[in-house]
Amino acid sequence: MTDTDVTKPGTTVATPDRPEPQDVLVETSHTVRTDDGELAYTVRTGRVVLREEEYKDDVFQGWRPRAELAVTAYTLDVEGPDGRTGADPTRPITFVFNGGPGSSSLWLHLGVLGPRVVDAGEPGAPTPPPYALEDNPQTVLRATDLVFVDPMSTGLSRAVEGGKAKDYHGWKKDVEQVSELIRLWCTREDRWMSPKFLCGESYGTTRAVSVAEHLFERFGMQLNGLVLISSVLDFGTQDFRFLRHDEACQSYLPTYAAIAHYHGKHEGRTLQEVLTEAEEFAAGTYRWALGRGHRLTDEERYDVRARLASLTGLSEDYLERCDLRPEHWRFCTELLRDRGLTVGRIDGRITGVLHSGIAEGMDADPSIDMIMGPYSAAIHHYLRGELRSELDLPYAVFSDAIEHWSYKEFEGRPVNVTDKLERVMRANPHLRVRIEYGYYDLATPYGAAEDMVAHLKLPEQALDRIEHAWFETGHMPYVGAATRAEEAEGITDFVRRASAL
Repeated sequence: MTDTDVTKPGTTVATPDRPEPQDVLVETSHTVRTDDGELAYTVRTGRVVLREEEYKDDVFQGWRPRAELAVTAYTLDVEGPDGRTGADPTRPITFVFNGGPGSSSLWLHLGVLGPRVVDAGEPGAPTPPPYALEDNPQTVLRATDLVFVDPMSTGLSRAVEGGKAKDYHGWKKDVEQVSELIRLWCTREDRWMSPKFLCGESYGTTRAVSVAEHLFERFGMQLNGLVLISSVLDFGTQDFRFLRHDEACQSYLPTYAAIAHYHGKHEGRTLQEVLTEAEEFAAGTYRWALGRGHRLTDEERYDVRARLASLTGLSEDYLERCDLRPEHWRFCTELLRDRGLTVGRIDGRITGVLHSGIAEGMDADPSIDMIMGPYSAAIHHYLRGELRSELDLPYAVFSDAIEHWSYKEFEGRPVNVTDKLERVMRANPHLRVRIEYGYYDLATPYGAAEDMVAHLKLPEQALDRIEHAWFETGHMPYVGAATRAEEAEGITDFVRRASAL
């Protein structure tokens, strides 16, 4: 076969000039002092080749390499019956990814779960460069082995030479690639008998429940637990572009109120008092008023506008001009406009200088600006300086995959994968779920996630297997040392309990 003999667009076969790609994993040994004592562990980092079955005219052509996915895997060193030290094939294992789509896994990796974390500082007090890594006493490695996965085009993951990365830039193929990586890893590492978990953040929660269903339907693989951090399973509850615009306004209102409180707009009141009022108003009078449309009388409109202004910190004039329906991106620039500041979408506690006093929207998210430098520097140093990786291609913290991500399976309707969660929870009566919420998160507002859970088509006994954790943080609960420790302890405890069933 020549270099041009291909059986499918975007795939190729090995030739003398183009040898078949091989797995490249570098192994190192380390120790870390944790709250449970000192742990010895092994790390493997690099890329794993994924292959797909290919057919031509119904004739099997073989397993063709399609992708090289980057992973960093941690296994606790355990002494076996023969006295040798190595991985325990029955120990829990957790596969971790972030979201985007188009985000690498470095955030959860170096933010909260791994044995090393970056010192990024605190909201309002970021660490200056050149930054530093430090041991993580609360690492979740105490309870589970960890495999951090960078989906296609993120981190160091790429298509094979001659392949097309964009083939994987969509919901369906993304689910298939991550599922295949998990199947392959569990098979090669003899982890089918381990308690297994998925942990995802943001779009990673969409991915997690979709992968969980695919693993079961395609391979019969059952999981012990899902950790959903800042979840978004039903995009319609928080997307201002679709027909459910009013629902998005209601979902965001408690988060607007929380951020307004953080920035001093509710003097003399506690956060919980403000949230209780906002949640009740959003579910009651505000929902009714938006549903009334032009049938709302002037007096009713005046009362709603005044209450909305009190909760959100926005002026009545602005709320009138936006028809009582403030959109989250514009809220970021409007709340502190009089101070010349914008608040972060990822984390509403963090502020940045507004680039123009008349700007309709911010030019960049200050909460991303705060963490990008520390995390980017840390992952580049960590992979080569501490884990001895020799891969030197650019590490894609974010890729532009989101700009052309395919949701063709959801054409004509908002993306909604709640049915996937319902399916795996019905099929597996032992599956447990942990959902984490941030009060200051404008990317995936906690009100929308709570509403999603409230509408799951599951019996009460199944809902009892879902646990919830709220944090006074933004989209990433681990931004801030105290909440990072709290979050890590919560996930560690969840894995231990779900593994012991």
